[in-house]
Amino acid sequence: MTTALPELVPASTLPADVEETDVVVIGFGIAGGCAALEAARAGAKVVLLERAATYGGTSAMSGGHFYLGGGTAVQQATGHEDSADEMYKFLIAVSEDPEPEKIRAFCDDSVEHFDWIEALGFQFERSYFPGKAVIQPHTEGLMFTGNEKVHPYRDLAVPAPRGHKVPVPGDTGGTQMVMDLLAERCTEAGVEVRYETGATNLVTDESGTVVGVAWKKFSETGLLKAKSVIVAAGGFVMNPDMVAENTPALGEKLFVLGNTYDDGLGIRLGKSVGAELKFMDEPFITAPFYPPSILVTGIVVNKDGKRFVAEDSYHSRTSYHVMHQPEQKAYLIVDSAHIEHPSMPLCPFIDGWETVEEMEQSLGIPAGNLAETLDSYNKHAHDKQDPEFHKHPDWVEAQDEGPWGAYDLTLGKALYAGFTLGGMRCTLDGEVQREDGQVVPGLYAAGACAANIAQTGASYASGTQLAEGSYFGRRAGRHAASR
Repeated sequence: MTTALPELVPASTLPADVEETDVVVIGFGIAGGCAALEAARAGAKVVLLERAATYGGTSAMSGGHFYLGGGTAVQQATGHEDSADEMYKFLIAVSEDPEPEKIRAFCDDSVEHFDWIEALGFQFERSYFPGKAVIQPHTEGLMFTGNEKVHPYRDLAVPAPRGHKVPVPGDTGGTQMVMDLLAERCTEAGVEVRYETGATNLVTDESGTVVGVAWKKFSETGLLKAKSVIVAAGGFVMNPDMVAENTPALGEKLFVLGNTYDDGLGIRLGKSVGAELKFMDEPFITAPFYPPSILVTGIVVNKDGKRFVAEDSYHSRTSYHVMHQPEQKAYLIVDSAHIEHPSMPLCPFIDGWETVEEMEQSLGIPAGNLAETLDSYNKHAHDKQDPEFHKHPDWVEAQDEGPWGAYDLTLGKALYAGFTLGGMRCTLDGEVQREDGQVVPGLYAAGACAANIAQTGASYASGTQLAEGSYFGRRAGRHAASR
C-alpha cells in the first residue's frame, strides 16, 4: 500500500476523440449509487466506475442501519415523537467541529430522505425494539443506536430513537437489499456502470478544474472526459500505511471493518488537487459487551478499579474511553443477579468470585479499590441514582449479590473492530474544498471519503454513515448534474 498521491493528467494531453460524459462517479457503494441515480434523474449522462466485480462496497457489508429522524413514518407509527430541531440539537452536541449548515439540512430533510429511500422499493418495518443492542435482533424497524439517552446529551436534546434498520434479520449484509434496489433504479435511470474498472488519476485543465479521470481495467487503460467527477470510493482502513500515518490505533490488535478497496485512493485523488482532509485521525473503534441488555446494569472499571464512563453509553463511546485508560485495560463487573452470558461474546468472560476481595486480587486491582467503587455505586443504585456518571435510571441497579463475574474489555483481549472517519472537506452540496475554503471546480466527494457529519468514535451513532452517505451523495449528484 502507499500514501503517495496519484499524478494529475493535464487536459491538454487528451486526444481529440476522447470519450465524454456529463458526470463520472467513482465507487458504487451507497453514496456513489445515490449520487449516480440523482444525477441521472436530473438529466445528466452518468458513468459509474466500480473497481469490484459488483456493486455494494463496504455499504453492503453493514447490518442496514440508517440514522434518520424528525418524525419519520416509523417513528410516528411506534409512538416516538421527534423533530428536526431536536435531531439537530443532538447532532450538534455530539459532533466534533460541527458544520451547522450541513447538520441543519440533514435534519430538515431527514423525513424526505427516509421517504426517498423507501421509494427505492421497500419499507422499514413499523416496529420498535426497546432493548440495548448493537442491532435489532429481528426485523424491528427502529431502536436507539446512539447516545441520545446518555448524559449529558439527554439534557441537551429530547431523546428519540433514530436507528432505522432495513427488514433483514441479522447484523451483516442488511444493506445488500438496499443496494440491489439502488442498482435496479440506476439501470432504469440510464446510469452506465463499468465494473472491474477503477479510476487511477484525475484530469485537470490549466485553471485547476477537474475535467475527467484516467481509468484502468485489468491491463486496459483509458481516459474519460466529464463536466463533473464525484469521488465516493470509501475510507482508508485497508491501507496499512495510511492507517499508520493517521489512525495508528486501528493497526493494533484490531479487526478492521471494510472491503478490499477501502484503500484511501479516493482521498488521495482529492488530495492530489489540493483537497483539505479533515478528521483523518478519528477512528471508530468498538467491542460491544451487550447484548444482553441486563449487562448494562453492571459497572465498567479500569485496572485501578475506578469507573470512567457511564455504562449505558453507545458501545463505541465506552470503547473510546477504554482506549484512554491506563494500559487500555478495563473490566465489566456484574453480580449474580444480573449476569447473563452473551451468545456471541466479543468481550470474554474471565471468571466468577465469591468475594470482591478475591476478584480484586485475581484481576490485579489494588486492594480495596473495587470494593470502594462497588459500595459507592450500590449505595446510590438502590435509589436509581448515579451521581458520578449519571447513568440513565433504566440501567441503574445495585450489584451487591455475590458471587460476582467479570468480562474483559481490555484491548487485545476483547475483539475490537474499527474503521476510519476522516475524509475530504466539502460544501453542503459535496463540492470538494481546499484549505482556504475555495472549491476545486468539477470535483465532488461523498460517503466515507468525505467529511460531513463530523462525529468521533466517542459520539458516533449507528446508521450515520449510511444515512449521511446516501443523503449527501444525492446532493452531490444533483449539483454535479447542474454543471
